[in-house]
Amino acid sequence: MGKLISVTASPPLCVRSKVLCFSLVYLLTTLSLFLYVSLSRNQCIFRYSPFDPIQTKIFSFPSSYGEHKYALPTHRSSCSSPVFFSDYWTVLNEIRSICRESSSSETLRYIHGKSETFGGNLSTQKRFSYFNHSNNDVEVPCGFFRDFPISNSDRAEMDKCELVVASAIFNDHDKIRQPVGLGVKTLETVCFYMFIDNKTLNSLFQHNVISKNNPKDYRIGAWRIIKISESFNLYPNPAMNGVIPKYLIHRLFPNSKFSIWIDAKIQLMIDPLLLIHSMLVIPEVDIAISKHPFFVNTIEEAMATARWKKWGDVDGLRMQMETYCEHGLKPWSSHKLPYPTDVPDSAMILRKHGRRSNLFSCFMFNELEAFNPRDQLAFAFVRDHINPMVKMNMFEVEVFEQVVVEYRHNLKKIETSSYEDKEEEQKQESMRTIRNRRRWLDHESWSLNSSSCESYLMEMWGDHL
Repeated sequence: MGKLISVTASPPLCVRSKVLCFSLVYLLTTLSLFLYVSLSRNQCIFRYSPFDPIQTKIFSFPSSYGEHKYALPTHRSSCSSPVFFSDYWTVLNEIRSICRESSSSETLRYIHGKSETFGGNLSTQKRFSYFNHSNNDVEVPCGFFRDFPISNSDRAEMDKCELVVASAIFNDHDKIRQPVGLGVKTLETVCFYMFIDNKTLNSLFQHNVISKNNPKDYRIGAWRIIKISESFNLYPNPAMNGVIPKYLIHRLFPNSKFSIWIDAKIQLMIDPLLLIHSMLVIPEVDIAISKHPFFVNTIEEAMATARWKKWGDVDGLRMQMETYCEHGLKPWSSHKLPYPTDVPDSAMILRKHGRRSNLFSCFMFNELEAFNPRDQLAFAFVRDHINPMVKMNMFEVEVFEQVVVEYRHNLKKIETSSYEDKEEEQKQESMRTIRNRRRWLDHESWSLNSSSCESYLMEMWGDHL
């Protein structure tokens, strides 16, 4: 008889060779990442997984509304500072945990009372006297010296929000656009609020975006619509009214732990939870905001504001810069603070609500009421002079261009009420008066001998003077 030959099954190849096994895993992971990045718009946005759960389309606008008209193109094809977004479920659980464990962000004490303006109409000396906030028992001015005209039901809902995305449209200046790329649990976790006035509401009625037969708590897709009642408690300038929710968001949502403000001209393209986690939580900062695409010095932005007629009161712009120079405003290149620029693009502001960020927002609002709603002009002065210093992430412009899509403002006007017509007529008359004043467009129209900004301009322009 022949011998019985026993055959023993050999272990799989990857078990016999751990090195080979790990090599295969590494190769497959690298190949997947390479294909994903290659198919992406550029190498600026990296997601843990391109297959994160995404919410289906939230809302369909009537074709007449034109919410996707006039998108502005982007020209940057590369990115010097890419952003990595973690796994959606990990981010969701981590941010929910932070909200559960953190105490209320309302740690500041605010001055209450009545005044002739919403912000209190504070003098320069009074505003600056609060910048060094070393004692939490000291009350600070932070708007609301007049009532903010919203309904009690809206106010009650706003008190419930721990994470909020907010925007505003006044004077029918922009379109409402739905956020894109939301995870399946985001609408359960994040509140979306859009503040509008009567004129904007009438436009929504006209385009059948909202039915006049609907109840007063209007909703458009992700957005809960907050109608600001016509009131003399607010400002004649619609842009200044938009500043109230933009910079006093921590007071309108007193229980919020995080917020994202977006100007209505932009559309959010990344889930807000991923943005908050990557731009605030991981770098451990109070505020995240984009760098300006063109300017690094505050006075450069002020001159562009005058030159491009973004604000008509040129003498007021000059007075603002003179005031800041007199109290220590310096060119970006001369100070040693850890910021890449003095000028932001403030169309999107991410905040972790707390003492430092709330102080910054309050003091920014006070400066905007004192001068004008062009917030880039007060930004560096407030940032660099307040104590405690705010921790800030000023990210690259190309990152901003990938997380949002920017659109032009509305081009076509609709019919307005007689009250709004009168307001617009007064505004135009004021603009005609301002145009007759002397212009401040370049350094030749500015006498350095009498300017508080002489040293600033000498350093900024150097040999070009």
